[in-house]
Amino acid sequence: WPPREVRGVGGGMSGLHLQASTRPPNYLCAPRNRPEGKVLETVGVFEAPKQHGKYETGQLFLHSVFGYRGIVLFPWQARLYDRDVASPVTEKSENATGHGSKEVKGKTHTYYQVLIDARDCPHISQRSQTEAVTFLANHDDSRALYAIPGLDYVSHEDILPYSSTDQVPIQHELFERFLMYDQTKVPPFVARDTLCAWQEKNHPWLELSDVHRETTENIRVTVIPFYMGMREAQNSHVYWWRYCIRLENLDSEVVQLRERHWRIFSLSGTLETVRGRGVVGREPVLSKEQPAFQYSSHVSLQASSGHMWGTFRFERPDGSHFDVRIPPFSLESNKDEKTPPSGLHW
Repeated sequence: WPPREVRGVGGGMSGLHLQASTRPPNYLCAPRNRPEGKVLETVGVFEAPKQHGKYETGQLFLHSVFGYRGIVLFPWQARLYDRDVASPVTEKSENATGHGSKEVKGKTHTYYQVLIDARDCPHISQRSQTEAVTFLANHDDSRALYAIPGLDYVSHEDILPYSSTDQVPIQHELFERFLMYDQTKVPPFVARDTLCAWQEKNHPWLELSDVHRETTENIRVTVIPFYMGMREAQNSHVYWWRYCIRLENLDSEVVQLRERHWRIFSLSGTLETVRGRGVVGREPVLSKEQPAFQYSSHVSLQASSGHMWGTFRFERPDGSHFDVRIPPFSLESNKDEKTPPSGLHW
């Protein structure tokens, strides 16, 4: 990483700029809001991003796309199905379910479960919501949904690591529950038993297994589905999934998402078509300044598996439209998992 200081400019961490500085090299700074204006304060020192290997539990980082400060809880090994990299037809490979799509080989890729600093959440304007882990509550008479805010899944290449001498560098309600300071360790934040127990108990609802990616007309769509659990209703089973979608503009031309068109197939034999304006009530603009947008939504099926695919319709500045493919992805349930999801009580 070049010897630069990162300073917060404008609306918060989402407006980070690299600037030359008279401070010692590699210092990371963030804004504080005061009545007389925004003031930069030192956050930490940048480290060289890892080209190989994994980041450890307790690694502090800045998200390279969304700009927030975070800390790594633990890694996941996911299967990345990248439709921009097609496999030879003759090659035997692990396939993601597709409809009339080319064969895709799943490659192992590292993602991380992380905590987002609560101070940066109001400034992550490229997110429809600050990401949360959600799963169904396990109370017999409850229709509640567990939502643990400020938990995100981050790809290895999105992490810009830094170090800090602050013993509580991240503000999140779970930080001191999950991590403790140990100056003899590198990084100096280690997992408490509560973090290990929580991960073990909630593994089926936390695990990130498949990631699907496809680029059309320089718009890259990444989809990550998560199984949330099953409900019994009127003598039938209803299975629920959450899916997280990231849209990235790889070009300099400004485009705006106008419509979504989904097709949802259930193993029970039903095929549903969904059309609508925008996504989650928004029609995000993808520009050079803010090239990415991310949101989550949910889907239910009356079968233990199925798959989804579709298109997003974008508009160019001249009023013309083009469709961007959503890579097909499977909805799979953890049918053999007996342990119900657990909240934050031990």
